[in-house]
Amino acid sequence: MRIEAIVFDFDGLLMDTETTLLDCWQYEWRQHGLELDQTSFFADHGGDITAERYRQLAEAVGPGYDYESSHARRTAYRQRLHDELGLCDGIEEWLAQAHDVGLRCAIASSSPEHWVTEMLQRINHIDDFTTLATGDEVPAVKPAPDVYLLAIERLGLQPAQAVAVEDTPHGVAAAKAAGLPCIAIPNPFADPARFTAADLVLPSAAALPLLEAVEAVESLSFAR
Repeated sequence: MRIEAIVFDFDGLLMDTETTLLDCWQYEWRQHGLELDQTSFFADHGGDITAERYRQLAEAVGPGYDYESSHARRTAYRQRLHDELGLCDGIEEWLAQAHDVGLRCAIASSSPEHWVTEMLQRINHIDDFTTLATGDEVPAVKPAPDVYLLAIERLGLQPAQAVAVEDTPHGVAAAKAAGLPCIAIPNPFADPARFTAADLVLPSAAALPLLEAVEAVESLSFAR
């Protein structure tokens, strides 16, 4: 079955908001003379654990912790980081290559619609995507397949007619559960050894032209 669309994750895949997320939390912990423990920072799912992160910080700081000032300072710092953030390495070229050959591009993200839209509008890339499917539109976020199923429905395709591109193991699990072949580009905080379910693993989008990556996935799927 011919591939007609590429369905991208957003955070950590199109834009490296995983690094900026960690950076802004490290920054806020350091305002209190503390160091953030990174070992359990990234959740193994696509859900929002911001409240838990604030709870952990408040517990570490003690009775003098002021949530309002802490939240304002952290998000202001994060915004300064995002003002300088562009697409991840090789992604702009992949989007251009998809456009040149008539492959539609979509997004399937656990993040809310406003987050994805605002980030892409700022860098003038929102029009590269035929459709968005986001976490605030579905019953369950990744690793549940819901957001991929919604993206495929909006594209009017069968799952086998699209290739997912993901940066986390739970994202790959969501894509595969929805029936999509999947290319993995692990983000800097994801263990590459955990991507055994992906059909193809690349160090970055710059490592291989999009069409070659898609052809490799199609060949592997055909061989199975």
